[in-house]
Amino acid sequence: MRLSYVYILKCSDNTYYTGVTSNLDGRMNKHHSGYYPNCYTAKRRPLELAFYAEFTDINIAIEKEKQIKNWSNGKKEALINGDFDKLQWLSECRNSRHHKYDPNKNEDID
Repeated sequence: MRLSYVYILKCSDNTYYTGVTSNLDGRMNKHHSGYYPNCYTAKRRPLELAFYAEFTDINIAIEKEKQIKNWSNGKKEALINGDFDKLQWLSECRNSRHHKYDPNKNEDID
């Protein structure tokens, strides 16, 4: 069984890069070395591997990578920190037509 990995890198400019690979060590070496000079991370080194998850199905890994790429930094940080309650809270809709919206609360969602 070949594993796939979804990973999040924290860049030197405090942004996040999310990727997917079947060789996490090899991919990390390429990111750290600037192997791809036009890659997002090449000019944002040094990098820190902030999070990774293993998958047995590459298609699910790709789906999760796409999902995480669209998340706010707050959601990514909650995932990185293992704060699943905050992740859930940040994932909930809070617009004025949603049943959980409370106009009397001053909620900071990110």
